[in-house]
Amino acid sequence: MPEVPTETKRSPRQRAAGPMTVLHRQVQKVAPSRHTVLITGESGTGKSRLAREIHDLSPRTGGPFVAVSCAALPRDLLEAELFGNEKGAFSGAVRQKPGRVELANRGTLFLDEIGEMPLELQPKILTFLQDQSFYRIGGHQLHEVDVRLIAATNRNLAAMVREGKFREDLFYRLHVLPLHLPPLRERPDEIPVLALQFLKNALAEFEGPRDVGLSMQALDLLLEYPWPGNIRELENAMFRAATLVERDGEIGPELLAPALEKIPASGAPEAAPRGIPSLAAVEKDLLARALAQFHGHKPSVAAALGISEKSVYNKIKRHGL
Repeated sequence: MPEVPTETKRSPRQRAAGPMTVLHRQVQKVAPSRHTVLITGESGTGKSRLAREIHDLSPRTGGPFVAVSCAALPRDLLEAELFGNEKGAFSGAVRQKPGRVELANRGTLFLDEIGEMPLELQPKILTFLQDQSFYRIGGHQLHEVDVRLIAATNRNLAAMVREGKFREDLFYRLHVLPLHLPPLRERPDEIPVLALQFLKNALAEFEGPRDVGLSMQALDLLLEYPWPGNIRELENAMFRAATLVERDGEIGPELLAPALEKIPASGAPEAAPRGIPSLAAVEKDLLARALAQFHGHKPSVAAALGISEKSVYNKIKRHGL
């Protein structure tokens, strides 16, 4: 969805910056650096997206962005995947193979879930960070690279250090430019925008045009739900609803509820926490900014927000815009 212009700049006394505003200011500052970034946050909060954003904003944006999940590969394969191997280095190594570190030269290497990295491999990562050099498995030639490392984890690495499950020297090598990505429940302003974007993406996978929107009750449910699975869970919920809704229907709470694990016990809507705008206020603000960006052109506003033109007219009338 095209970006909607931000509201007129206000002083800190007028409006406190939200957690994501603060985070993106930090990203703008750390992106130009070549130093290591450590992104922390719960699973599904979008750490890989944030890593990619840092790369795209850095001077290395023209170079490769290479991602490795330390949790997805068996321990005996992770080292070879990272540093490569020479032919005959181990059983099954029928050819020379460069590793992800080598492929990331002059770009960014993203190590996701680095808290899952085996202790025995951590010294080699530490050496690579210190010297920007490495040996392939079974090799004797030193390879030098220019790689910026971004690591991410949903675990408390400091606690793992105290428990002897993570090397202290590697922790301090990683903890140079730390960034914390808040869970989705602490970013309520993003929920309607993300939901509409995920709905638009899901509808694009079906054949033929589909005019599907979200009811106010459905949006209300999305704001009430605590999202333990964060952005990933929201995306899955919207895909499921887009699959089940009628071709030109409206998604209501009945299509969303089965996909959500922790529906509030009370059927009554909960009051929005202090300092968090109501659903109506979020929708009105989003619509007003879209109207301003497209100079009131309703088809463009509808396309940007992922809703029908009829819904745009109805919402304009409802909010008195």
